[in-house]
Amino acid sequence: MFTIHTQLCETRDVCFGPIDHEMHPEIEARWTHDAEFMRLMELKPTHPLSVEAVREQYEAIERDMEELKNLFYFTIRTVDDRLIGKAIIEWVDWSNGNGYLRLGIGEPEFRRRGYGSQALELLLRHAFDELDLYRVTAVVPAYNEGAIRLFQKFGFMEEVRRSAALHRDGEFWDIISFGLLKAEWCESV
Repeated sequence: MFTIHTQLCETRDVCFGPIDHEMHPEIEARWTHDAEFMRLMELKPTHPLSVEAVREQYEAIERDMEELKNLFYFTIRTVDDRLIGKAIIEWVDWSNGNGYLRLGIGEPEFRRRGYGSQALELLLRHAFDELDLYRVTAVVPAYNEGAIRLFQKFGFMEEVRRSAALHRDGEFWDIISFGLLKAEWCESV
């Protein structure tokens, strides 16, 4: 008899869940007003969003998930159901088994406390065990030292460094692409 010993959507402190259209827009709208979070989470220019604008984004995300079948969006919640972040597998190329990962802890008091590590573990389990992807990529600005350390901790290797490709706060920053193969991840778990 086959037994699953590892939860695919839950760790000690965090779990993945769907979007809650009633509660989550207000919380995520607040995150868009947090310049530190937005600079770490997004490479494209951003601006603060209203609760209604976040609701519209959620509708577009769910529509894309249903129609395109190459996007997987998860909310990151504490085990007592508090929304603290988001985790995304996007641009899945099914024919080559590739996907891109993004995750962020939006609630400041949960940053740098291990919640991102637990969320990345869940995201990798989903990418490799559930979706059976061959490789994943994470794209990070060079100033996001925490994300760089996190991806390196999980065995990601720097594959591409685009010099001075991002302009933020009057400076040009490198954009780094990290990659991880399923075989490399399986060896480490």
